[in-house]
Amino acid sequence: MRAVVFEQFGEPAEVREVPDPKPAEHGVVVRVEATGLCRSDWHGWTGHDPDITLPHVPGHELAGVVESVGSRVGGWRPGDRVTVPFVCACGTCPACAAGDQQVCERQTQPGFHHWGSFAQYVALDHADVNLVAVPDDMAYATAAALGCRFATAFRAVVQQGRVAAGEWVSVHGCGGVGLSAVMIAAAAGARVVAVDVSPRALDLARTCGAAECVDATGLPDPAAAVRELTGGGAHLSLDALGSPATCAASVNGLRRRGRHVQVGLLPSPDGTTPVPLARAIALELELLGSHGMAAHAYPGMLRLVRSGVLRPELLLTSTITLDAAPAALAAMDTARGAGVTVIEPWHRK
Repeated sequence: MRAVVFEQFGEPAEVREVPDPKPAEHGVVVRVEATGLCRSDWHGWTGHDPDITLPHVPGHELAGVVESVGSRVGGWRPGDRVTVPFVCACGTCPACAAGDQQVCERQTQPGFHHWGSFAQYVALDHADVNLVAVPDDMAYATAAALGCRFATAFRAVVQQGRVAAGEWVSVHGCGGVGLSAVMIAAAAGARVVAVDVSPRALDLARTCGAAECVDATGLPDPAAAVRELTGGGAHLSLDALGSPATCAASVNGLRRRGRHVQVGLLPSPDGTTPVPLARAIALELELLGSHGMAAHAYPGMLRLVRSGVLRPELLLTSTITLDAAPAALAAMDTARGAGVTVIEPWHRK
């Protein structure tokens, strides 16, 4: 099969022929029809993820068709249309037994723990726990966008953030996850303030339902702008980018007893990030993390997508071939306001 491979962190990846994967006894191999290009892939390529061993194939949000199944798989057959959360759970650890597969103690993640979906085929573990059926009327590109950014935003806003109609919600960073969060919060009846440095990203945020937008370019205190727009601060705020500046702005933009949800990854040399805890104490703020969404929680989200209440397809702004993926991956840290890019591994120009 053809796949995007990098041999060194931060060095150019290339498309090459590699052996086809084989399914584990509990797993499947999926023919990848579409896969999203996510900032987490850039973090992995840069060397921020200790689970990656080289050489490596990135890619973790995907949709496609089951190609082959392991001998212990009971619920899936070749030809099934599927997607998968980026966290593939084991199904048997205490976290999984509690229904918290998104924080499975023995999780595997395609594109991190093993070769991922920037390829024509990808192997996925524990299929009966992790696969999600893709409706026949849903495009593969739309389904691929669900597995990381949209499902992650859905759980962050609805389950972790406990959004309520009429609340103010601020979203810091309007890439794929952030725009998804804007759309989901607005659909829930919240008033959303979108914060970014890209005019293009803020235009997309308005399209997704943002009531207010803050261009943080050169702004000394974006949190103050959020507090002014919301009459004292957001009830719920998300850092959807993942930087010390956006994390601090998210916390500092909250009103009393507000809720901060950290969604964007926060890599740092020593593994720590400064957080304004004095404000958290004084205002009794909640500081929460959110890490994807378990496969069993997808049906509620899928119902809203199929009914048209949520429209993740509006976030898809470009489709590229596998050959274009290495350059697009390298450009992710500087590309602003690009929306969601989907790779179609079987298409060639």
